Amino acid sequence: MEQKWLTWAKEIQAIAQTGLAYAKDVYDIERYQALRELSVDILANYSFESKEKIRLAFAGEEGYCTPKVDVRGVIFREEKILLVREKLDGHWALPGGWADIGLSPREVAVKEIAEESGFQAEALRLLAVLDKKFHHHPPEPYHVYKMFILCRITGGAAAEGVETNGVAFFAEDELPELSEERNTREQLRIMFEYLRNPEKPVILD
Repeated sequence: MEQKWLTWAKEIQAIAQTGLAYAKDVYDIERYQALRELSVDILANYSFESKEKIRLAFAGEEGYCTPKVDVRGVIFREEKILLVREKLDGHWALPGGWADIGLSPREVAVKEIAEESGFQAEALRLLAVLDKKFHHHPPEPYHVYKMFILCRITGGAAAEGVETNGVAFFAEDELPELSEERNTREQLRIMFEYLRNPEKPVILD
């Protein structure tokens, strides 16, 4: 479970953002703006990020506040899982990223695999929908749902991408240092369970 201060900051931010989307009264707008600033103060105090950076990343969105969606493609070959090395932190992750407007989850998984690994792929089935707050990721300002989609390679070849500088397959007992913001060791263990048991039902947090 995520830390209480982070949960509170997210909830305050969500109330403020949604309130600002619908408020008409000038005094209500001021109150919601004050709530938004309080959420920024909480994050700045506990995360040691600057308030300016937090405002841009966390408190700069408009409209009704909803969770963000992260889509990850899961590919196995010879009982090993496909991972890419992220340029941002030098650690490894399943290919994937934020869901794009106009694309289905299936289309996002295929696009991200091509962009980050060089492989062309076909999406086969949904494996899991996980809420990051339950899975020991590092603290972050967003409430995120993660979708894991089983795919298979149909063409292409391993190639670095704009955001990646490594592509490789790893056995379950040989996993490299992971980019835990993107995926945890526990989550990859769950993916290997689907390799051993293809009939395993979808996991839904």
